[in-house]
Amino acid sequence: MSFNNKTIEELHDLLVKKEISATELTEATLGDIKARETAVGSFITVAEEAALEQAQTIDEEGIDADNALSGIPLAVKDNISTKGILTTAASKILYNYEPIFDATAVQNAYGKGMIVVGKTNMDEFAMGGSTETSYFKKTKNAWDQSKVPGGSSGGSATAVASGQVRLSLGSDTGGSIRQPAAFNGVVGLKPTYGTVSRFGLIAFGSSLDQIGPFSQTVKENAQLLNAIASEDKKDSTSAPVRIADYTSKIGQDIKGMKIALPKEYLGEGIDPQIKENILAAAKQFENLGAIVEEVSLPHSKYGVAVYYIIASSEASSNLQRFDGIRYGFRAEGAESLEDIYVKTRSQGFGDEVKRRIMLGTFSLSSGYYDAYFKKAGQVRSLIIQDFEKVFANYDLILGPTAPQVAFGLDTLNHDPVAMYLADLLTIPVNLAGLPGISIPSGFVDGLPVGLQLIGPKYGEETIYQAASAFEAVTDYHKQQPAIFGGENK
Repeated sequence: MSFNNKTIEELHDLLVKKEISATELTEATLGDIKARETAVGSFITVAEEAALEQAQTIDEEGIDADNALSGIPLAVKDNISTKGILTTAASKILYNYEPIFDATAVQNAYGKGMIVVGKTNMDEFAMGGSTETSYFKKTKNAWDQSKVPGGSSGGSATAVASGQVRLSLGSDTGGSIRQPAAFNGVVGLKPTYGTVSRFGLIAFGSSLDQIGPFSQTVKENAQLLNAIASEDKKDSTSAPVRIADYTSKIGQDIKGMKIALPKEYLGEGIDPQIKENILAAAKQFENLGAIVEEVSLPHSKYGVAVYYIIASSEASSNLQRFDGIRYGFRAEGAESLEDIYVKTRSQGFGDEVKRRIMLGTFSLSSGYYDAYFKKAGQVRSLIIQDFEKVFANYDLILGPTAPQVAFGLDTLNHDPVAMYLADLLTIPVNLAGLPGISIPSGFVDGLPVGLQLIGPKYGEETIYQAASAFEAVTDYHKQQPAIFGGENK
């Protein structure tokens, strides 16, 4: 029996009434993974034994009636540390790495009685926008297996979209949760920087990375964020404790809410059908009582250039630790210490990772630092100021998540610049440390379109309020791909 069409609240009700057990739910989830995994390739590791052991313990202790996530299965992106479960960041260099600790976000999920069923595929070290740079496999879009799932959290998005799990965790450095959520027609949130601890997240861009939730519905997304968000002394960038219930505004009307629509987000490079879809969504928000007005974010056009300097510079520093000495892959035939470093990194890293390490190292090098890294930091400040000016007068910003729907497998992965430009609408949010969500807003050529809502820092409750209001009057989130028993549009 499969339970993946039921919401978290419905599953919780069944668990509390003992109509199903956590073990039965986990077994059913593992069955769904096995049945669909060949088609989409969402997982690098399925932790069957550990998951069933955990489910049995929860059944013995009893389901917590006051905790909606007690006994609920969870998939975790493979760059988030899980004790005793392979954590590879989809790289050859970590092909055999089993952490001895859990990431704080995973620890928090365990604290709520959630059951980790496996680790999802991703672009290597989260560097990519299509989940094609993974050392292990290429993940496919849940709606059309000839298309990419987006990236870098493609496995986490497709695991939810294809009905393998109801909830998953991803990470977002420049759009890596929101873009695959858009491409697969699910809900994905990148929280305010510092809301979820980065301890245990394998670092890519330390000033940009943030762990966040994927789900089928807006409320489920907020419920998972409630579970994983926390202050953490092990993460110096973790935000001070803010007692928040991210579901608190869900169901409230949005009459009088002021929503900004940046003209830059509907300009050059945006598919005309995507633009039409987003303008129709804006009209829907107006019908719900919101005030939608055009604004300008003039420096957003520099976002991609700024991001790839800053993110690559931080990556070149963060990835120095992978040297073949302490853990993971070590090249054979090395004759000296330097030889170990060179051969291990040459053989262990994929092309995209090497490209970004070289770009970042160049940007930080003597003689180029001021021209590139320092200048990028200054332009980043201008991008932040643009957002601050808009949020002085508006509650949220609305726009497309991606400039196009999911593109074909093996089409953009040979053109790094084209792949980088696909993130032009999501990157500014990370540069400014803001929260952003992607929710389903329709279809173009049978593929899902994502609507992005951006809030001011710690504006997640308002984002969820507006997203749930839109979800309540549309049925896009109820549409399911054929692999999940639906009819592709």
